Amino acid sequence: MKFLVVYAHPVPSSFTAAVLDTVKRALKGAGHDIRVTDLYAEQFQPVLSRADREAYLENTPQLIEQVQDHVDNLKWADGLVFVFPTWYFGPPAILKGWFERVWLPGVTFEVAKRKGDTTSSCIRHIKRLAVITSSGSPAWWMFVVGNPCKRFFLRCMRALFDFRCKTVWMQLYDMNIVDDAARKKFLAKVERKMAKL
Repeated sequence: MKFLVVYAHPVPSSFTAAVLDTVKRALKGAGHDIRVTDLYAEQFQPVLSRADREAYLENTPQLIEQVQDHVDNLKWADGLVFVFPTWYFGPPAILKGWFERVWLPGVTFEVAKRKGDTTSSCIRHIKRLAVITSSGSPAWWMFVVGNPCKRFFLRCMRALFDFRCKTVWMQLYDMNIVDDAARKKFLAKVERKMAKL
């Protein structure tokens, strides 16, 4: 398969960077083709400007042209892997901005034509989705608040993919206080999951 790995963490020595290394090694070891988008390293501009918003529906091709490499990667891939930390119950702003600036009309969805209709998908070719994240909160608290980040990816985003798209969600909880043994155990689990993706 062809996997686009989207990575969002500003610190190259972070645990999340170790997760990325594990993901790349496991996917390549399983014989998959991969492309990696490192949003911080690329200094991706996540802000949808006033001019961009005004052109959003009237001149969408202009917006697509600004992020053409990212659009091409989405069209190339048949699987997506996201690697990032969960901050304030969601992905880092740079990743949320990537969705707003890259997942444009005509790229990932078509705008509804009538009141009451929802958008239609342009990316039914995505057959696998994996999300690997960490959070400072414990698992029980994420359950209480409904884990909005998980809902965003596994419900909202997943709805655009192949109807039989298989998903993997991996989250290391209590990230700020877990010990090295727990982190190594999580990385080993990531490697196993990615090798079978």
